[in-house]
Order: sequence, then C-alpha cells, then structure tokens
Amino acid sequence: MKKAAALFLKGVAMGAANVIPGVSGGTIAFISGIYERLIKALKSFDFSILSLSIQGHFGQLARKTDLKFLSILFSGIAVSIFSLAHLINYTLKFYETFTLAFFFGLIVASSLGVGRQIREFSFGVFITFLIGFLIAVSIAFLTPGVANDHWAYVFFCGMVAISSMILPGFSGSYILLLMGNYALMLQSISHFHFKFLIPFALGCLFGLVIFSRLLSYLFDHFKDVTISLLTGFVVGSLLIIWPWKTTHYITIEMRQKAVGYDWYFPSFDFNFIIGAALMLLGFAAVFGIERLGTKG
Repeated sequence: MKKAAALFLKGVAMGAANVIPGVSGGTIAFISGIYERLIKALKSFDFSILSLSIQGHFGQLARKTDLKFLSILFSGIAVSIFSLAHLINYTLKFYETFTLAFFFGLIVASSLGVGRQIREFSFGVFITFLIGFLIAVSIAFLTPGVANDHWAYVFFCGMVAISSMILPGFSGSYILLLMGNYALMLQSISHFHFKFLIPFALGCLFGLVIFSRLLSYLFDHFKDVTISLLTGFVVGSLLIIWPWKTTHYITIEMRQKAVGYDWYFPSFDFNFIIGAALMLLGFAAVFGIERLGTKG
C-alpha cells in the first residue's frame, strides 16, 4: 500500500512538472527513481499485446506491460493535471521567480543524487554528460523555425515531440515550437484538422515505440553513460529554469509561448532572500523524493 501511494505521488509530481518551463514529467521520473522502469513498461507495448487481448490472457497482458505500475502512475498524473497543475500555473503567473527558485533548488539537488547511480566514472561518462549538458543549453538559445505543413514533416514533428517529452530536461511543446509547427498543431487540435492530426499522432506512436526501445537498450548495455547523458540534459535545462530572467513571448492562438530569455543576477534584496530560501527548500525536498524512490 505504501509503495502504491509513493508511486501515485510520483505521478502527481510528474503531472505538475509539465507546467514548469524547463521541467518535464521525464525529469521527475528520472530523479525519483522510476524512469528506467517506465521506459521498459512503455517498450513492452507491441503487437503481441493485441494477440493476448484477443485470446483473453489478461493476466499475462498485465504482467507483460507492468499494467499495475502504469495505472497507478498515470492516475497520479491525471489527478495532478486536473488539480495541482492549476495551482502551479497560478503561482507561475503571479509568483514566477519564487516558483522557479523552488524548482531550481530541487533539480540541482536531484542531479547530484542521480549522479550517485553511476557505478564507475570514466572519460566516456564525463564526455556523455558534457554532450547532454551542451545540447540542453543550446536549445535555450535557438529561435523558432518556420512552419511546414507537409505530412512527412508533421509526422517527424510528432516523432521528435513525443521523444523529447519522455527525455528528462526537455519540453515537448517547446521543441515543437522550435520546429515551427506548434501553432499548426494547436490549431489542428482546436479545429479537428485530421489532415495534420493523423500524421502527427502516427509520428508520436512511432517515436514512442522506437525511442522507448532505444532507451531501454541503452540502459541495459550502457547504463553509466546513459545516466550521465540524461543527467547532462537535466543540468543543462537549469538555464531555462533560472529564476532571474526576462522571458520573451509570442502569442499563438491566445496563448503565450516563451521564445527566448535574457538572464541576469538579482540584486540583494528581500525578494532575493525569499528566492534563495525557496531554492534551499527545494534542495531539501529532494531528500523526501529520494525516500520515495527507494520505496518504489
């Protein structure tokens, strides 16, 4: 019962994290110790589950897909999206600096904790960390591309967007914005333009199947360098989470999306003291998350 409750809370945290710029559900899954299990569960969905369903082998189907794990986790995500995520959205709107400060401290401490999972440090581990870090940092400086409504590019956008959603440190919607098709997909969802929704959905499905298998293979055969690479992604994403910055927005379909940042160091005042205190609080909160990780 305690393990189920802990897993549910991790799902709640994953759902809430998607509201924070630079933080993804994949980041929370990674730092709370369930990322590898989640990837393996997603990888298990193949054509064989259709055969098991038709034959009525539901027990075998549940074991193959780790269905209990996924059900509890996604229940927490769903509850969060309809409750806690709205609260965080409110705090981001009116207290953006303080909210980001808390998550900044949380991610810093989590990155240190995840690094302890590396069994043997080597030059290759350092290089993969650096690669992940540089990729995540460079994304913060990219400008949005031009929209392209060709079905093949829309399919590719779906494949890349879903892959980035399950990668720690990446936002699927932000990647879609950089690829130029965020507005196109937002309009397609609003007006049910299946001409674009179908290739995008197929791209998402293809990307999820292929990418989950790739990640699972990397965890099985190159665990240390994989953890190092993902940790680099998370640390690099801290540039976007940095609380003291000016954000440049564009408006798409009545929604504002960040397209660039100007970073600065804050003045030593009362707001800075509150922000620093929240950073320390986020740092301390990781100990609770790590305890959940050991129970999950």
